[in-house]
Amino acid sequence: MSLAMILALAAEEAEHHGNVALETFGYGLVAFVVFTALGLVTLSYRNVANRHASKAEAYAKQHAADLQPTGHGHGH
Repeated sequence: MSLAMILALAAEEAEHHGNVALETFGYGLVAFVVFTALGLVTLSYRNVANRHASKAEAYAKQHAADLQPTGHGHGH
């Protein structure tokens, strides 16, 4: 193949492409949807520890002796 033929084929191939931004828009849209869903999952766990504060306080009162340090090492 001559250089002129290669350039002609490359130019012909380049003409077939449309707007690259529109062709790849779907990837960005999928990424946006996935990250939005992950963000909503993350936000759904916000303040979970305080939802059952009364249960935590009742457990702490019932097991106060178990929660106190005994002075014995645990090998750490």
